[in-house]
Amino acid sequence: MSQQESNDDNWLLEDDPADAGNALQSYKRPWKILIVDDEPDVHSATSLAIRNIRYKDRGLELISAYSAAQAEQMLQLHDHVALILLDVVMETDDAGLQLVQRIREVMQNNTTRIVLRTGQPGQAPEQEVILNYDINDYKTKTELTVQKLFTTVIASLRAYENLITIEKNRQGLAKILEGAADLYQMFSLKEFASGVLKQISAILDVGTDGILCVESTPDLTGRPQLEILAAAGAYETLLESGSLDDYPELAQAIRQALLEKRNIYQHPYDVLCITAQNGREFAVHFTPPWPLDDVERNLLEVFCQRISSAYDNLYLYNQLRHSQEATVVALAALAEYRDTDTGAHVQRVQKLTHAIASEIRRGGHYLEQLSPDFMDMVGMASILHDVGKVGTPDHILFKPGKLDPDERRIMEQHASIGASILAKSAQMVEGQSYLSLGSEIAGGHHEHFDGNGYPQKLSGQAIPLSARIVAVVDVFDALLNKRPYKEPWELSETLDYIRSRAGSQFDPVVVTALCTLVEENRLPFEL
Repeated sequence: MSQQESNDDNWLLEDDPADAGNALQSYKRPWKILIVDDEPDVHSATSLAIRNIRYKDRGLELISAYSAAQAEQMLQLHDHVALILLDVVMETDDAGLQLVQRIREVMQNNTTRIVLRTGQPGQAPEQEVILNYDINDYKTKTELTVQKLFTTVIASLRAYENLITIEKNRQGLAKILEGAADLYQMFSLKEFASGVLKQISAILDVGTDGILCVESTPDLTGRPQLEILAAAGAYETLLESGSLDDYPELAQAIRQALLEKRNIYQHPYDVLCITAQNGREFAVHFTPPWPLDDVERNLLEVFCQRISSAYDNLYLYNQLRHSQEATVVALAALAEYRDTDTGAHVQRVQKLTHAIASEIRRGGHYLEQLSPDFMDMVGMASILHDVGKVGTPDHILFKPGKLDPDERRIMEQHASIGASILAKSAQMVEGQSYLSLGSEIAGGHHEHFDGNGYPQKLSGQAIPLSARIVAVVDVFDALLNKRPYKEPWELSETLDYIRSRAGSQFDPVVVTALCTLVEENRLPFEL
């Protein structure tokens, strides 16, 4: 026996794992190696030879299979197998070779390294096997000394790591691009925060358990406060409590990341710090089962940049949206300035319009028209229904009694005036907007379902749905409340009046939705 082989045998008998005192290593995911051989002695000898190998501070997890069929089952049970030490002759003379084909072609696994080991090289000539099968090495069992087995394992793990790095980058970048596109479609902060959590989970390929997102907002003293925007898994209860008092180490890691404006990787307290252009800061905490490697960290760094840009887009969208809402409120206030009785009226109209639209959608009616944008805007747009009254003379607008025919004709012009004003403004905004919906409502909320309304005598579906809804809401609220020309009606009397005009003045679907809200006590305000 040579001195080298003697040293190999001494090393073979050594049981103490290297660097056993390093506590961090216990966190690291081991390399998985599948040993496939029908001889139990081969399993024992191989395990004894390689069990203490460490590569990049990660130990080995050895998995055994005693046939090609069992090996295939093991591969289905275990993800991320780095290396297969595979016998050729087992239940059949070419069982190992057939398994190679199934791994590569059926299971579509091209990253796991495969080293064939055979005690009968004549059964599978080396050159033929290397050329015809996607394997990474071919060894006879007699030539695999401890040292050569060590070299084979390390070389295979290094090759696997390089392939996984390439694949992780490819998949990770694809997920980042897809995830960022999804984030650009989100228009509320809570929805955005939840989307960030889901995308990080997808990039790291881990569950969402133990992931949360917080925003730093200064209190009156200027100290940053942690507001929980989204949480999942073990942290879901924080959405109710809103406090990290029960997680002092996590709170400290989050504050450190926000203070130093950098990502913190202190497993198990990994925190991403995201700073937007408007100065707002966010922190994202997640708990993968092991410390992140360099590839995963680099992918998260890229994703952080995407998150920041997506949030800036969300911020600008909301600023634009608020500007539009401010314009709508200003226009409505212009009409209210002269008609002091309608201030609370338009607020009730806004709430009830949205509630009825939601109820109609819930009932499965007019789904093509009740788009997310429509649902989002119709309530606010409804407050513009009487904006055309700015053109109505005071002596008519404030007349306490019934209007004569000439006065009625002048009063009815407010529908056309409002529609015209808003339509001209809406031309400056592409697509559907508060102003375009407001124009529909202003011009159509006095049309009758049977065509006997004004100003254009439209009927049925020719009247915009937004206007058909507000037509019912406007009359319902006007009858229930005191006006210069009338006393308030009772609820039952009001509902009887509206029901009696379903199909003539009002859309029956809208009337049914209103009655359902009343009967189920789901009106958005108290009567």
